[in-house]
Amino acid sequence: MADKQKMVDAITSMDEDFAKWYTDIVKKAELIDYTSVKGCMVIRPYGYAIWENMQKILDGMFKATGHENVCMPMFIPESLLNKEKDHVEGFAPEVAWVTHGGNEKLEERLCVRPTSETLFCEHYANIVQSYRDLPKLYNQWVSVVRWEKTTRPFLRSREFLWQEGHTIHATAQEAIEETERMLNVYATFCERDLAMPVVKGRKTDSDKFAGAEATYAIEALMHDGKALQAGTSHYFGDGFAKAFGIQYLDKENKLVHPHQTSWGVTTRLIGAVIMTHGDDNGLVLPPAVAPVQVAIIPIAQHKEGVLDAARAVRDRLAEKFRVKLDDSDNSPGWKFSEYEMRGVPVRLELGPRDIEAGNCVLVTRHNREKTVVALDNLEEAIAQKLQEVRDGLYAAALENREKRTYDCKTIDEINAKLAENGDGFVRALWCGDEACEDKVKELTGVGSRCIPFDGQGQEGTCVCCGKPANTLVYWGKAY
Repeated sequence: MADKQKMVDAITSMDEDFAKWYTDIVKKAELIDYTSVKGCMVIRPYGYAIWENMQKILDGMFKATGHENVCMPMFIPESLLNKEKDHVEGFAPEVAWVTHGGNEKLEERLCVRPTSETLFCEHYANIVQSYRDLPKLYNQWVSVVRWEKTTRPFLRSREFLWQEGHTIHATAQEAIEETERMLNVYATFCERDLAMPVVKGRKTDSDKFAGAEATYAIEALMHDGKALQAGTSHYFGDGFAKAFGIQYLDKENKLVHPHQTSWGVTTRLIGAVIMTHGDDNGLVLPPAVAPVQVAIIPIAQHKEGVLDAARAVRDRLAEKFRVKLDDSDNSPGWKFSEYEMRGVPVRLELGPRDIEAGNCVLVTRHNREKTVVALDNLEEAIAQKLQEVRDGLYAAALENREKRTYDCKTIDEINAKLAENGDGFVRALWCGDEACEDKVKELTGVGSRCIPFDGQGQEGTCVCCGKPANTLVYWGKAY
């Protein structure tokens, strides 16, 4: 059982004020800093290192599924953005415009990209002529700008980092398969590498991406019971192709329109990790994305041989793990608190008695369990401990989700469950009428999050109107 002693007093308790707790962590752990550009943040080295680790894993997964990286311009001419009506209407309130180049007014306004569908479509129209040119499986790692009114570090900012995949296919079936494949890539990454359980499903029509025929999402539940959309994948059909005049000659030599997808995740995944796994002592990072997986703390480092032994251990471990040796003159207690607050998965303590016995002490961050291990078997022991951290984090997050998931049949039941147990996922049937979807949110505060893939074909009545319903929906309050 984890020791509940609070080691970092500057962090507000999550039970006292969850929003303040979150802000304290991102500042205290030196993940971000605020800037004079309202709604934008500096991602500091420790925060950016988490993103780099996420990026490296995901980029490898994308390439393993046949995708190539490209880079599109950050500016979109207004006329190009206006080619797809639903798309431009969906993004218009969030668009930032460039009107001048130097002192000269531009002949046509340029949008700072909120997303890049229109640029990819223009490019595809130039390079796709034959079925032999398909598919094109592209991705880019860039920043985008959306003029958000309310911002919070990582979760919602006016400029943020992301990847956006854009693919084009000969048939609808191929495009739909791609949409689902990439959603599964995201789900695997979140569950395996971020230790964060997710619900996979389809968004309702009112909540789908502007210009898409269908949007699929993975939804995670944070520690406070609010939902967070952790990734989306969109099927566009041939709507964008028609709007942008993309055609190709098929095998029968007929001119036809291709089908498209797009999919993306952002730096909000860092926020998701904080709110899924963090505690009152700070960050708790999954080993796969932790900038430092093992922090080595020498005990009585002023004594002869201690630092030499610690450096030898560091050099050994650095071949397999991301390791930091703290040989500063701060006290061991200060160092324990510091690396706990930074969420380092495993702490290694090494002092004169340990060296004499040929051992060291390993402490796992998620539960503070101490284990004495032989230096001879250190690599194997640390690999096992890192797996224990990942598995422990996933089990705790899953337990939180399960105890905060409520099956309800009426509006009154939803309100009663939320009042009694706090925020969480509500599973309830829906008739498919958008008016009922809106009414549920109005009366309970929970909006539709997704229709799980096994959610169709249920039998029962709509949670709102009481009419026959066969669609199960996950509802929740969301970030």
